[in-house]
Amino acid sequence: MSMPLSAAPENKTERRLTMVEALREALREEMRRDDRVILLGEDIGVPGGFGGAFTVTLGLEQEFGHERVLDTPISEAAIAGVAAGAALGGLIPVADVQYGDFLFLAMDQLANQAAKMRYMSGGKLSVPMVFRAPVGATTRGAQHGQSLEAFLMHVPGLKVACPSNPYDGKGLLKSAIRDPNPVIFFEHKLLYGSKGARKEAGGIELVVHVPEEEYLIPLGQAKVVRPGSQVTIVANLLMVHRSLQAAKALEADGIDAEVIDVRTLVPLDEETIFASVRKTGRLIIVEEDNLTGGWGAEVAARVADACIGSLEGPIRRVAAPDTPVPFAPVMENYYIPSVEKILAAVNDVL
Repeated sequence: MSMPLSAAPENKTERRLTMVEALREALREEMRRDDRVILLGEDIGVPGGFGGAFTVTLGLEQEFGHERVLDTPISEAAIAGVAAGAALGGLIPVADVQYGDFLFLAMDQLANQAAKMRYMSGGKLSVPMVFRAPVGATTRGAQHGQSLEAFLMHVPGLKVACPSNPYDGKGLLKSAIRDPNPVIFFEHKLLYGSKGARKEAGGIELVVHVPEEEYLIPLGQAKVVRPGSQVTIVANLLMVHRSLQAAKALEADGIDAEVIDVRTLVPLDEETIFASVRKTGRLIIVEEDNLTGGWGAEVAARVADACIGSLEGPIRRVAAPDTPVPFAPVMENYYIPSVEKILAAVNDVL
């Protein structure tokens, strides 16, 4: 399925990259720029190997060697502990877990150690590390398909990024690597693209312009990916693309929807969201995570605090049911928020 997204200015001289290619390029550029940057994870440094579960680090071992591209045991707790220790010791580790679900095995090191060190030391210590984590349902069932943004968003001291396209993926990853704080970097498996050694069933063929020249996208800067005047749709990751599809369908019915890609959840760009809601008077929040306690609830609460006088209808959240991710494809398709569910929510508030 092809899905256009205006991620970068159209210029036929620029290269078009998949998400995997853009992330790999970000890692390569940052490792060349700063020899403190190291990579660690499972199957990322095997000579002639996979380049990790989704090939993002493919070829980097050959260029930088095993001293900077480190294979680890199958222990997410160990990966997070080594990453936090390396960051405290002066390196800039970029850790890789094969599935975001496995972050639960590393929560002590992430939530109790890495996230708190700067605060507990009165700013004398910093933990400049990035934890890359694939998320999203992809017919792998309840333990390999969760969306975990809200869990990590709740931990003070962690930053949370969630790019929806290759252009943003590269710019945000470079900024995350340069940030002095620990950053959880979520990547949706269906957005990786099929170019290369690994193809994800049902993935979007998402290829966009990515400039050769260096650029950074600051953490905490949302993007209006489709301007509109009648309703605001806020989304992240795969749901940005579902929301754009919905907006196109709404346009055919004479409804002008504005779509905002949050890009990062911590820090959250409240002002871009607030400005849009004050203009449109209506808000739909779309996330793949289950409804209760999702990041959409936090956005809804902040909008209610700041923009209650501008709202012309109830805030609606489109999210997954409060169940584990189902394995059967027909059930998974029902579970993940669809274009039809987004359209129903918009029609409900208009």
